[in-house]
Amino acid sequence: MRVGFIGLGSQGAPMARRIVDAGFETTLWARRPASLAPFDDTPAKRAVSPAELAAASDLVCVCVVDDADVEEVVAGDRGVLAGLRLGGVIAVHSTVHPDTCHRLADRARAHGVTLIDAPVSGGAPAAAEGRLLVMVGGESGTVRFCRKVFETYGDPVVHMGPLGSGQLTKLLNNVLFTANLATAAGTLALGRELDVDPAALAEVMAHGSGSSFALGRIAAAGGRLDRIAAQAGPLLRKDVRLVADLAGAAKASTGIVLDAADTTLALIEHER
Repeated sequence: MRVGFIGLGSQGAPMARRIVDAGFETTLWARRPASLAPFDDTPAKRAVSPAELAAASDLVCVCVVDDADVEEVVAGDRGVLAGLRLGGVIAVHSTVHPDTCHRLADRARAHGVTLIDAPVSGGAPAAAEGRLLVMVGGESGTVRFCRKVFETYGDPVVHMGPLGSGQLTKLLNNVLFTANLATAAGTLALGRELDVDPAALAEVMAHGSGSSFALGRIAAAGGRLDRIAAQAGPLLRKDVRLVADLAGAAKASTGIVLDAADTTLALIEHER
């Protein structure tokens, strides 16, 4: 299989490297030439546009920042749809609105191309080690077609259901993480008020039933949210609001998780 990869950022670059190292014929495109420099010692080819990359690919993986970027590289004048052959596949690894995937899938279908969503979680270290969590939404046959590529950087690779379900899963995961930040920070603060050393408390809870990824992040930041606010505050706010909007449109009961997530966002705003 010939693979094209667009989006060589901190997470995308190690994903692309894993594909190249696995022996897939790979073509790369990046807006910034510097992003391609780490691949100088590899057999990966370079394209001058997403369309040229697509013409040399059976599967195009897109790992850019946001909805606007995905739409531009997929459906722009020199985008992927301008070059991808009949029967080709586009995998959107970016975290975007499910509606963006549905809209682009409709345009892809008109070109005889299939689009699936496959957002990832875990960050650059997990990508480099081949242990990203990949959440895939799309038709099962298409997911099978892509799985060997996804498994070069993902473990596990989970097929969540139809198109858009991968994005919904990633967003729900992010909402729960956001909610857990408030409860973790609040628990360490309560321990401090009760004269329990927060660092020791965090170490104990990391080995107990109260452990969570959010607790680890809070503990590493000294029990505070300011570091996380600076690094991820806007993205967390975007994802929480997006889930709230989707739940509202579906008339779904959000329960306690959005309340806790909103508490985290309020604390983040306070510490900015």
